[in-house]
Amino acid sequence: MHDLVISGAQVFDGLGNAPQSADLAVKDGRIVAIGKITDAAKERVNADGLALAPGIVDLHTHYDAQVTWDPTLSPSPSLGVTTAVMGNCGFGIAPCPPAMRETLLRNLSVVEGMELDALQAGTRWDFQSFREFIGLVRKQRPYINTAVFAQHSTIRSVVMGAEASTRAEATPAEMDAMKRAVRDAMDAGAIGFASSFSPNHSGWGGLPMPSCMATDAELESLVGVLGEVGHGVFMMATGPRATPQFMEGMAKKTKRPMFISTALTMYNEAAPERAMTYYDYCAGAIARGNEVYIQTTCQPLSFTFDLLDPYILYSHDAFDRMRQCKPDELPAVYGNAAFRAAFRANLAKPKAGIIFYGNWDLIEIAATTRSENAKYEGKTVGSAAREAGKDPLDLFFDLALSDALGTTYVGKFFQNNDMAVAPLISHPAGVITLSDAGAHLKFLCDAGFGLYLLGHWVREQGVFSLQEGIRRLTSDPAKKYRIPDRGYLQVGAHADLMLFDPQTVGISKSIRVGDLPAGGSRLIRKPSGVKGVWVNGTQVFDGNDYPKLAAGPGQLLDRFLQ
Repeated sequence: MHDLVISGAQVFDGLGNAPQSADLAVKDGRIVAIGKITDAAKERVNADGLALAPGIVDLHTHYDAQVTWDPTLSPSPSLGVTTAVMGNCGFGIAPCPPAMRETLLRNLSVVEGMELDALQAGTRWDFQSFREFIGLVRKQRPYINTAVFAQHSTIRSVVMGAEASTRAEATPAEMDAMKRAVRDAMDAGAIGFASSFSPNHSGWGGLPMPSCMATDAELESLVGVLGEVGHGVFMMATGPRATPQFMEGMAKKTKRPMFISTALTMYNEAAPERAMTYYDYCAGAIARGNEVYIQTTCQPLSFTFDLLDPYILYSHDAFDRMRQCKPDELPAVYGNAAFRAAFRANLAKPKAGIIFYGNWDLIEIAATTRSENAKYEGKTVGSAAREAGKDPLDLFFDLALSDALGTTYVGKFFQNNDMAVAPLISHPAGVITLSDAGAHLKFLCDAGFGLYLLGHWVREQGVFSLQEGIRRLTSDPAKKYRIPDRGYLQVGAHADLMLFDPQTVGISKSIRVGDLPAGGSRLIRKPSGVKGVWVNGTQVFDGNDYPKLAAGPGQLLDRFLQ
């Protein structure tokens, strides 16, 4: 008897082949038959002609802390995700001796836009080593499959202590300790190693995240461990410093796949041709036998923020002291003419790899708290300034000051032109992911990137066929990350499944909810057109909610292909 049969579906195999009208049977978490199935089953679901596809593989999440208190890993399962990779950009919480817990959480609260109170209240510390963290995740039995990177900043913090964010050169003994930590993590089942040189990645008190202080030689030495052990992938928030040429050099030495994540590879009207030069270089590297890919976002990159926590502006030098100000000190700084002049100077000569380049028409006034300011809602700062006859930078600060800094803004900075973005997301050197799920909770929620691609880029824009769109979300990322038996529907593969209506699939606008520990809030998205999601044959989302399970069916992934 089968455990589950989904009958009457349009089955998409995730490999890019045309769909077939068929039933699909599951036994012991794996697919055992596809075709006409009349055998008995403990559960039978009538798909009624809907699309049945592999679950989405999300390579770029930050669920490292959330997984310790929330086994559902909300909102990803509702958005079709059945496999998630954590520890991206080299940020996380393992390894972590007790003395470093506060440091790691404080850094996460800034660099990944999380509420510190929620992190402190929710994070379970039933581990110290990376291996013990892997064990905790396994015991948590999350609803979806998970894999974890060894994390540069975390390891550097543990080895170098308070100097991790201030000292570039590690001692020989510290280098040995960091290499041992990477090797230990790989032995424990890490999917690879992750790091960051991004100028946007600052931690507590405005200090750079530890990996951003590291020398090139340190990074190359740690990535070299992947070559020594002969498996694992390397993911890097590169910024302008770790160029594609630099990444190809490491790929050539280690024979391991490299993955680039940076705003420099996203469409940006300030440098409209730049992104494609990254993709084309990576395509050349791949042709030379050196795997260098770009993690690609298929959504407009939008940030919801206010001036109490202007995360998106921290890479500008004028904001250096802001990260250390108390809330009651901020109004005086924002009203200071010298501060505004310094910010104007930054915008006149912006640094590469930053988020905001000075186009005020890309920042929308989303909400205000004073009735007299409601007239600005829905307008961009640029258009509101033109109507008011004011300088947009002054209006930006003056409006927030009149609102006791309660004005909410939405910045739509990258990937905001469909015609320009289509060639990027279609490029063979890209892998579609970059949800940042579990992070930036105060500013955005891109966890629904897969449903957005199926709704916007497949149905509305026709850039992909449905079978190709599904392939780009499933077998393609799984193959590039060497994840076995995931991302496709064939007999013998794990039964990670998503049933959806291609005519209505998509995501909602961002919704703020207050469901974090200590009453913290976050932005989430809700799905449309998703009728069910199964992980290893067990339903984790029924189209409306998460079923209450005694234990989630997700597996801790710790064995990968070469």
